[in-house]
Amino acid sequence: MFDKIQLAENRYEEITNMLSNPDIISDQGKYRKLMKEHADLEELVNKYKEYKQVSESLRESRELLEGQLEPEFRELCQAEFEESSEKIEEIKKELKILLLPKDPNDDRNVIIEIRGGAGGDEAALFAGDLYRMYTKYAERRGYRTTLMDASDTEIGGYKEVVFSVEGHGAYSRFKFESGVHRVQRVPETEAQGRIHTSTVTVAVLPEVDDVEININPADLEMQVYRASGAGGQHINKTSSAVRIIHKPSGIVVACQEERSQLQNKEKAMTMLKAKLYDIAQREQTDAIAQDRKSQVGTGDRGEKIRTYNFPQGRVTDHRIGLTLYKLDAVLNGDMDDIVDALITTEQAEKLGNAGSSGDDF
Repeated sequence: MFDKIQLAENRYEEITNMLSNPDIISDQGKYRKLMKEHADLEELVNKYKEYKQVSESLRESRELLEGQLEPEFRELCQAEFEESSEKIEEIKKELKILLLPKDPNDDRNVIIEIRGGAGGDEAALFAGDLYRMYTKYAERRGYRTTLMDASDTEIGGYKEVVFSVEGHGAYSRFKFESGVHRVQRVPETEAQGRIHTSTVTVAVLPEVDDVEININPADLEMQVYRASGAGGQHINKTSSAVRIIHKPSGIVVACQEERSQLQNKEKAMTMLKAKLYDIAQREQTDAIAQDRKSQVGTGDRGEKIRTYNFPQGRVTDHRIGLTLYKLDAVLNGDMDDIVDALITTEQAEKLGNAGSSGDDF
């Protein structure tokens, strides 16, 4: 393990020196690539420095305890030795996690699509609840959200809503949300007070750079139309909304939230690239053996991942068996307990795979 860390530290120092080279600074593409690699290594290198400091403290305490000491001083040295011993084990665990292969998409912005599933109006209302939950959570994390497209219903909620989340690490916090979300509650429109079960599907797509997805303009059909509000009422007298059809795949994307046709086209293209990238990723994932898939779930659209039970005030994530009795707080964006548990499970799975493959952890 420490051989790998030493190599990472050497590379970090090498990049630090390279970033002050005028030739590299003038090459913006190379400079950005090195800056990202530098940032990716920084946490590991800093943790390794902490490890070396605590190791030195442990060594000094051990040497003192091997000598002749006054009882009170020996007690202090023993306490420091035990504290350093515990700390060194904690740091080792953290270093193992930092050495795990990172999801290359973790630092990306994301596009989130929420669609009402089974349940009609109630599903649309819950789609609105999830949209609010995610925007509140993004706000707590310091991310910026932008509405891209929405199909409202007359009673509130959405048949479909698409929005972006921008901020460092956005994908790492939202990627576990892909799948089917189930809600159990008494609908506002239900006079007899019976509990209904409805579903909403969520797709989380990482934004991609132009160089990663090559789209032939001849494969695109662009349509323009007037943006509309709830109930189909036109709110724009010009045809600013944009719909793009990718003919080879049949994918259709639309954006109507910006004032100009150009801005809507740019956002629609961003959505299309994310969808094509997602398809390519899924094809790659399907080729991987089932036993190497993360135990927190594949992220398949048809996979029921979570239940929101209003009568009991609970949220249950079925992938990891986690149940929290804080439904109101979660729907107000307090999602860290769920997300952190999913990340921890993913890390444990990766650590187990690393150990079974013979890696020196």
